[in-house]
Amino acid sequence: MNDRMDALRERVGIAYGGDYNPEQWPDEVQEEDLRLMKEAGVSLVSVGIFSWASVEPRPGEYDFDWLDRVMDRLAGGGVAACLATMTASPPPWLTTRHPEMLTVRADGSTISPGGRQHYCPSSPVYRSHAVRLAEQVATRYADHPALAIWHVNNEYGNVIPCHCDVSASAFRRWLADRYGSVEGLNDAWSTRFWAQGYSSFEEVLPPRSPAPFANPAHALDYARFTSDELLACYLAEKEVLRRVTSDVPVTTNFPPSLRPVDQWTWAPHVDVIGYDAYPDPLDADAAQKVAFSYDVMRSLRGGQPWLLMEQAPGGVNWRPRNAAKPRGAMRLWSWQAVAHGADAVMFFQWRQSRGGAEKFHSAMVPHGGPSTRLFGEVSALGRELGAVRDLAGAESPRADVAMVLDWPSWWALEGPAHPSTDVRFLDAAWSCHRPLFDAGVACDVVRADADLSAYRLVVVPNLYLTSDEAARALTRYVEEGGTLVMSFFSGIVDPYDRVHLGGYPAPFRAMLGLTVEEFHPLAEDASVGLTDGSGTVWSEEVRLEGAEAVAHFTTGPLAGEPAVTRHRFGRGEAWYLATRPDPAAMRGLFDRVREAAGVAPVLPGLPDGVQARARETEEGRWYIVLNHGATAADVPLPAPMRDVLAGAEPTASLRLEPNGVALLRPG
Repeated sequence: MNDRMDALRERVGIAYGGDYNPEQWPDEVQEEDLRLMKEAGVSLVSVGIFSWASVEPRPGEYDFDWLDRVMDRLAGGGVAACLATMTASPPPWLTTRHPEMLTVRADGSTISPGGRQHYCPSSPVYRSHAVRLAEQVATRYADHPALAIWHVNNEYGNVIPCHCDVSASAFRRWLADRYGSVEGLNDAWSTRFWAQGYSSFEEVLPPRSPAPFANPAHALDYARFTSDELLACYLAEKEVLRRVTSDVPVTTNFPPSLRPVDQWTWAPHVDVIGYDAYPDPLDADAAQKVAFSYDVMRSLRGGQPWLLMEQAPGGVNWRPRNAAKPRGAMRLWSWQAVAHGADAVMFFQWRQSRGGAEKFHSAMVPHGGPSTRLFGEVSALGRELGAVRDLAGAESPRADVAMVLDWPSWWALEGPAHPSTDVRFLDAAWSCHRPLFDAGVACDVVRADADLSAYRLVVVPNLYLTSDEAARALTRYVEEGGTLVMSFFSGIVDPYDRVHLGGYPAPFRAMLGLTVEEFHPLAEDASVGLTDGSGTVWSEEVRLEGAEAVAHFTTGPLAGEPAVTRHRFGRGEAWYLATRPDPAAMRGLFDRVREAAGVAPVLPGLPDGVQARARETEEGRWYIVLNHGATAADVPLPAPMRDVLAGAEPTASLRLEPNGVALLRPG
């Protein structure tokens, strides 16, 4: 474990709180804040995330007096601070003096100030001012008793990628480092097509809305470059924080969408993973979808606890329809994060704003004040989490199932000019994760080239882009006795988005025992019949080369052809899905595969809609059981256990109401 994080956990337990923006309020409201934080069980607040203009109202003129009072109040009230470097949104004076640092869209238009995160990450002006501010903040508060952890910037990648001239110059340098020569670039980008050959790196531009299609390899490298440039911004600020306060942990918060940055490359540089989650109350699959995101966060640093940095107590403000959370859902979804390894449950934000773009985004203290139902639920949850401090730091046991996630493959999959725009990575991942979630089976998430030897089952929802290293790792895993499930349109291109020749999917043909002759993507919202159920999104013509057909297409042009196959390869076996089976068919298939592989649920016999996860401390295992269903559920237990939250005596069965939660210890 990380020593810096051990100190934080000792101080706050399961951290509870939210973004605190006192600069929006007068002193008398701030005084009330501390009283209400104590009432709500708040132990940690994120301070100053969007405070740049408040602490540096004019260039080089700093006003920290108001923040000094805030930090002193927090320390006096026993609330720790996750103090931000404040660099997420440059103040108006900076963009007025340096408009060249503003983000430029692919169409050439410039993003105007007035929102947030409107900076070019490659801009030396932005970086120098951000680092200077981070040093001012770090130096001033290095020894402040409220300081517990640093928060760098905010939701890196949750902005439009910049295509300005400064970015273009930085991109050229990045390409020169990556390829060494323009000849190497031309080969990697297949520039003989459409006469795109470059004679020098100086001719290369960002992918600025070309017609009719961007070069896919060009667009893919720009996504890699953007992730790297944002990481460079983070590292520049982190270097200052580490130099000034070597013992204080440093993190940032990944945005809800997961997609913008390659989190495998970022994970080694944060002391703890931070993530913002906003499941949609109107989405019937919200709990399962966010469970996948939480599995990603838990896995980025090998099962270490992570921090839920933001969620909404109720509704948000940025969807077309912003529903409130039903009674009990906020508690249920908060405990779901803890079940998946979170050591913090935090919200955006503490007090609901009176004005601004997020005034209708719910907060721990809503517009109606502390007498509201919402604040009552917030306070009750704070008391619960405060009573189980021993759970902080508990790691999640390694799962028997791993799912492969590769960010460059994700970006390339959703690039231009593909057989179907309906093939999207998250849809593929959710469809494969759902039968595991519904069965109560834990799932880790791994890199494509990871050592997979410890897993009984590996799932590849889509690996469109496949390196030689990844292909060898997956093939070796099956050959040495593992069970693998791979979905369609995998193993198609190399890391430069060039097709692997030799028949689809060339890197996996021997392992899968088949060749894909031709893709048959389905029409929008169309389906195709299967031996058991139906398939959606995709179909393809499969020629068996040693594999056996487990299910066939029963309608459409491929009627009678293989739809699901199994191939014994070495000491293991590889399954292949040539379509996306409907949820019931996918559940049946995954149950069959995982049971044969010896993969069991966290707790056996869970009713439909009930989820269980485990966390480990030196004193033993904790089980967190959650009822996502619409009706009460009776949960059998393998041995007598006591519900710590209910203070009940040990029991061999448990009754959970809808949205109910139990925290179990062996009796």
